[in-house]
Amino acid sequence: MCYQKETIAAIATPIGLGGIGIIRISGDNAEIIARKIFRPKRPIKSFKSFRLYLGHIIDPSSNLPIDEVLLSMMYAPLSYTREDVVEINSHSGYAILSNILSLVLSLGARLAKPGEFTLRAFLNGRIDLTQAEAIIDLINAKGDISVRLAANQLGGNFKKKIAKIRKKIIWALSQVDASIDFPDEESDVITELQLSNYINKSILKPLKSLISAHSQRKIWHEGTTVVIAGRVNAGKSSIFNRLLNKERAIVTPIPGTTRDVVECTVTLDGLPLKLVDTAGIRKVKGKVEEKGIKLTKNQIALADIILLVVDWGRPLNQYDLGLLKEADHKTTILIINKVDLTRKLNETKINCLFKNLPKVYISALTGKGFNDLSRAIFYKITNNKTDISPIEIIPNLRQKTLLNKAADFLKNTGRNLKKGFPLDLVASYLLWAKDSIDEITGDKTNEEIVNTIFSRFCIGK
Repeated sequence: MCYQKETIAAIATPIGLGGIGIIRISGDNAEIIARKIFRPKRPIKSFKSFRLYLGHIIDPSSNLPIDEVLLSMMYAPLSYTREDVVEINSHSGYAILSNILSLVLSLGARLAKPGEFTLRAFLNGRIDLTQAEAIIDLINAKGDISVRLAANQLGGNFKKKIAKIRKKIIWALSQVDASIDFPDEESDVITELQLSNYINKSILKPLKSLISAHSQRKIWHEGTTVVIAGRVNAGKSSIFNRLLNKERAIVTPIPGTTRDVVECTVTLDGLPLKLVDTAGIRKVKGKVEEKGIKLTKNQIALADIILLVVDWGRPLNQYDLGLLKEADHKTTILIINKVDLTRKLNETKINCLFKNLPKVYISALTGKGFNDLSRAIFYKITNNKTDISPIEIIPNLRQKTLLNKAADFLKNTGRNLKKGFPLDLVASYLLWAKDSIDEITGDKTNEEIVNTIFSRFCIGK
């Protein structure tokens, strides 16, 4: 794949007030541009790689200083893009960063596209596609474990596993080619049955292991959506706030305080959760509340886990019973809240009608039972596995799809060998399996796929 060797530049840090903002420049003219706008505190004849230089950014047209900065030069190929890279560390703030970037662009650099720095790292052979996608996971990580998993893949562990599988496919292909080219040299080539068994045990088995690992991606990388639902004034917002350990949702004694969906991300025992507080279910009073209850029902339909809240201090009513009857036992935890109050709830009725629904008794006011609630959520997400731990490599959907394609080709290879099909056909299936593996790493891909992957990056990465 070819691309124009233009010098590109972008702001590499989030826009906003802060201590440091970074302008990144990459390409053949990076140093030339930097020298035109950077005035070091002490005269320097030449930059040294990976050293910070203190100085000022100067507007060449007025010769006036814009900001005091630290500038670093990283020469190719020992840089993020394997091109000459300059990073200007200025004070953060939109006006300062925009001013500096405008100077850089006026001197011949082009504004980088989303993910273009990482794209150049891929095109220049510094990383493969699995590592590029790991960078996306690292940036979007929602917890310590997802950070560790992404860092593990960025380090090349997935790439190494794929390389081993690819090597074995090529070896199998060489055996088929040898049988085609030298049909009489039986002593030097393994039998078709032996080759079929080798493919099943040595290639398909590790492939299937990687495919099955994808099921953990939502748990550790993407996060589980946990919706808190129930009738009005059951204490949903109080539970929401206590799980977040902060006042995020408004709590009042007035029924129907929550009219909209309130969302927030929290980590529970290493599991990233998207907590969703919803409007209470009751007879609709006005169009605003009608819309809020409609949103609640939509959220319940999309939830991975539902915390269905009933009030210990009030008898069950038609809205409680309606929600309980619709509850999916696989995804619902029954939360009996306000156990600090006198019991008016007909618990016998709940136990009779919904005996298979896991129940947790809590008080959002005092915090009683929240350790039990955390454990119940954890077990529900992990299917009651108390010792679950993240798998070393967790493929994303694109990678899983290609692994499945490779596995299907290999299954057909094994079947064709056992049935005595022509070896040319067997070789074709092995080649297609290898091509699918090469698409995972980017050794064989097309521009559209590459552009789709890197468009998910922000500008400056």
